[in-house]
Amino acid sequence: MYRDNTKVIKIGNKVIGGGNNILIQSMTNTKTEDVEATVNQIKELTVAGCDIIRCAVPTMEAAKAISEIKKQISIPLVADIHFDYKLAIASIENGADKIRINPGNIGSIEKVKAVVDAAKERNIPIRVGVNSGSLEKDIIEKYGHVTADGIVESALNKVKLIEDLGYDNLVISIKSSDVLMCVKAHELISEKTNYPLHVGITESGTLYSGNIKSSVGLGIILHEGIGDTIRVSLTGDPVEEIRTANLILKTLGLRKGGISLVSCPTCGRTQIDLISLANKAEKIVEKYNADIKVAVMGCAVNGPGEAKEADLGIAGGKGEGLIIKKGEIIRKVPEEDLLSEFEKELQTMCK
Repeated sequence: MYRDNTKVIKIGNKVIGGGNNILIQSMTNTKTEDVEATVNQIKELTVAGCDIIRCAVPTMEAAKAISEIKKQISIPLVADIHFDYKLAIASIENGADKIRINPGNIGSIEKVKAVVDAAKERNIPIRVGVNSGSLEKDIIEKYGHVTADGIVESALNKVKLIEDLGYDNLVISIKSSDVLMCVKAHELISEKTNYPLHVGITESGTLYSGNIKSSVGLGIILHEGIGDTIRVSLTGDPVEEIRTANLILKTLGLRKGGISLVSCPTCGRTQIDLISLANKAEKIVEKYNADIKVAVMGCAVNGPGEAKEADLGIAGGKGEGLIIKKGEIIRKVPEEDLLSEFEKELQTMCK
């Protein structure tokens, strides 16, 4: 598989590439200059399962804030830079574990070299990022429009630019909001380079559309053995990005740990508020970290059979419900006690 053969890169206290675990990234939406708000959000994301965090650095004040932020967090911090090479250098000097730049908008070769030299001095990786919306005019003219080939060519040109400056501590990111174009671009670039790839569907949309587009795109790319870090880009709470990314990796068998919850759709036999029951059960299982499967079923008739493959299950009935363990009914309880009894069993299994 491609990811088994990518170059190993160290980012702060994490390692990617070379078959290491696929790590989950997100990005703060606070003002980076607001150290307290940014630290609080990073800590919340860390608890949710974020492995690497990226912060926007649009001002020198934001670059200087990195130093204080780093003292209070436990995961690597990536500084996101556009246009001003001085911000990249200041971010590096203030302790960023990695910087994200598009050399095409940093400016002259001398400015790019200054950034590369600063990164080289501290041996921190540079993420070379290219989006479909930022392709150079000559590449668009060459291919007639924005294409996967054009995205890859643009990215590799920028990688070569940095390699020619004597640095190869690099991660590549190529993104598009067009899911199939993004998939194609990753298939192409994985054949042409062994640098680790950060994968995501950019500008994917709201919680609803963004989750669907990201799940489809990332699912295909990751299943093909491509990708070393991922981000689910959503217009919403960054914690939702982590939840979705975790579930994508678990669904593909690429991450273990954490409880897997399945629930049945509602039907005419349902005699309990299954939607509410399933949502509340999902919130309960988020508090526990065990590699088990739980099932929430809405019918006491078929529930036990449908839940037989789960380690723990509940099945609702009229005014009552069943607690099911390893496919066997262990007791019947009043509906109002169903979730509390479920959690008691869960606590026992997670000890």
